[in-house]
Amino acid sequence: MRTNKTVFWFQDGKTPNVADSLDKNKEITLHRLTFDGPNADNWGAMSASHAYCITSTRQEVPEEYQAKSPLLARCPDLLVVSTSGAGYDTVDVPACTAAGVLVVNQSGGNADAVAEHAVGMMLSLTKNIPQTDRSLRTERGIKRELFKGWNAKGRTVGIVGLGEVGSRVARICGLGLQMKVIACDPYLTAEQCQARGATKVDLPTLLKEARFITLHCPYDKDTRNMIDSRALAAMQPGAIVITTARGGIVNEEDLAAALISGHISGAGVDVWNDEPPPLTHPLLTMKNVIATNHTAGVTHDSRNNMANWNADQIAQILRGERPPRLINPDAWDGFAKRFERIFGFRPKS
Repeated sequence: MRTNKTVFWFQDGKTPNVADSLDKNKEITLHRLTFDGPNADNWGAMSASHAYCITSTRQEVPEEYQAKSPLLARCPDLLVVSTSGAGYDTVDVPACTAAGVLVVNQSGGNADAVAEHAVGMMLSLTKNIPQTDRSLRTERGIKRELFKGWNAKGRTVGIVGLGEVGSRVARICGLGLQMKVIACDPYLTAEQCQARGATKVDLPTLLKEARFITLHCPYDKDTRNMIDSRALAAMQPGAIVITTARGGIVNEEDLAAALISGHISGAGVDVWNDEPPPLTHPLLTMKNVIATNHTAGVTHDSRNNMANWNADQIAQILRGERPPRLINPDAWDGFAKRFERIFGFRPKS
């Protein structure tokens, strides 16, 4: 029976981070690892640990160290995988559930930052702010009428995914900008959507009616390439697309084609298939695209939230308490049996 509690984490360059917060917990031993460190040393620490704090961006974690079946098989005492953000692209949730390993995220920790970023992109594009900024810095003799935009007030914004971020976007747009807010979310009832500030519609209706489409849904088999050439063609002429969710939900080639044709008037892209995208990426050449490097949720405030929430959840779980942001509740029974075997007492259900 073991009493010491061990956690491993790979240096990710983010500050503050979960390791900084866990260092303050005297009941936990933390292994700070690096992806290019000695393989034997890494696996020696990992195979004996109870918790894995992992970044949620798949491009930042080598396949060998992603929380999938091969890693789970080599970590027999692993009880929880905790991602640094809202996403969990680096985690095979069904495999963790089958192994009795809890998966938790920090959903909501950066929600204000992402929502503000998405709305900022939307307003910048509809007012042609990037275009007039570039013009004023490089040329003269250009008439202001060329940059004439539109008011947001009274127009329709369509939100795909009305969770922590999407519901904040709904409040900003509905209450702050007096826009009509519609949303598509298969996990919420019409009443729940209304309580979050939006009218529930299906995806075809949203694509048809919204002047602005902003994506705040998870990346999975159901949302992969969800916004493709067919979905883009279903949008009204002049629509603006904002994606701050995950790369792969929007088909980047199809979006570029729709922008070139003029059917889509602008796009705000914070998440990419490859991060960062190559300098030759067609979307980076377009004046009506605002491109950011997965920085929507990167603020001092959100970094503090995610680091502290992550550490708190790890500490709760290793004390035998149920965490607040559990992704796979079906894993609880298997987790509880394994926890009792390791620590000698049953966790609270």
